[in-house]
Amino acid sequence: MNNSQGISKALGLIHPITIQKGLNAEVWDEQGKRYIDFVGGIGVLNFGHCNPSIVTAIQKQAETLTHYAFNAAMHRPYLSFMEKLLKIIPISEPLAGMFTNSGAEATENALKVARIVTKRTAVIAFDGGFHGRTLAAVNLNGKTRPYKDGLGPLPGPVYHIPYPSADNGVTVEQAQAALQRLIQVEVDVEEIAAFIFEPVLGEGGFHIMQPAFAQYLRQFCDQHGILIIADEIQSGFARTGHDFAIRHLGIEPDLMLLGKSIAGGLPLGALVGRAKYMDFPTKGALGGTYSGNPIACAAGLATLDILQSDQFQASVQHYIQCIEQRYAKWQQMQLTPWLGRLTGVGAMRGIELQHPELGAGTAQLAQVMADAREQGLLLMSSGPAKNIIRLLTPLTISPEMLDEGLDILEAVLAKTATAQ
Repeated sequence: MNNSQGISKALGLIHPITIQKGLNAEVWDEQGKRYIDFVGGIGVLNFGHCNPSIVTAIQKQAETLTHYAFNAAMHRPYLSFMEKLLKIIPISEPLAGMFTNSGAEATENALKVARIVTKRTAVIAFDGGFHGRTLAAVNLNGKTRPYKDGLGPLPGPVYHIPYPSADNGVTVEQAQAALQRLIQVEVDVEEIAAFIFEPVLGEGGFHIMQPAFAQYLRQFCDQHGILIIADEIQSGFARTGHDFAIRHLGIEPDLMLLGKSIAGGLPLGALVGRAKYMDFPTKGALGGTYSGNPIACAAGLATLDILQSDQFQASVQHYIQCIEQRYAKWQQMQLTPWLGRLTGVGAMRGIELQHPELGAGTAQLAQVMADAREQGLLLMSSGPAKNIIRLLTPLTISPEMLDEGLDILEAVLAKTATAQ
């Protein structure tokens, strides 16, 4: 058990263990017990724990320069990483960006840019979305508990509409109707600064947006002078099979939020987008003391080298194939009546526990997670009912270890066959 004395009880805890060491897709607790990690630091470790290339970059940079506030004087890791990062951003216009300390901080800065550029304040977000825990970002989340409990009025105005996805049954037409109702009843379209969405919901259950709605939204925003902010904090850096999930939707956003796996485990985020918007705020309006520190930027440069390597791309494709084949096998063998849909896309997949008569398998998933942990596999839940297994396995996992982890998952899922 972990020793959490003195730690705020308001911090959530998924697994009551204390991790001491990690390597690629394995971690060990303080008692020396080994686990296969299908949580990946909640999406931070697409490139694995302690990836040798990233560790080497961190060590080398730590010997040269550990910190300089970029607003005070530039440093080469920031300049080099931004230059290389912008080359892979899927927006076909001149680009500019800034580094932040986290995804939530990137979200906050995107709101600032959108407000300043459009001279408007309203933002439209989506049911089930998650964009951070800071005071402005938290209001964007399409879920009240636990994030907004007791906070009172929040920065806004923010409005929510249903997230259209084949994974949740919300149609393009339903989302369009909700948007039309919103601008007729709740908010003047001329007051909307931006739409913000995850191309694939993370905490919301690994649901991918319907491409037809994304294309409709792009046309709507172009017509009304509204910015599109794509939150790729969890879906970026190959998690969906593409470098960025927005490529699945066939549109280009105006601004993109990056974080989590951007620096292989070090605190770093980014806001990037069309230069005409990113350069619009007054000089000094954006920045931060620690934002884009040299060590995190050096780690980020190493992640891009890994991302673009043939070996990594082959590993991602094997992971995708293996997950899809194993799920199809479980369906064919009728592993458990609680086996629902395989949500998401590419390597960003969720396994739903849903009984045809008894409904969402919330309690069943809680037991699956506990049983899997006992057998050496770490899992986490997602979705409004917490009945979807959120697979965030390092994409560098070996084929043998992936099979071992899926064997454990298969065994514990099979135990739910008669559970009520």
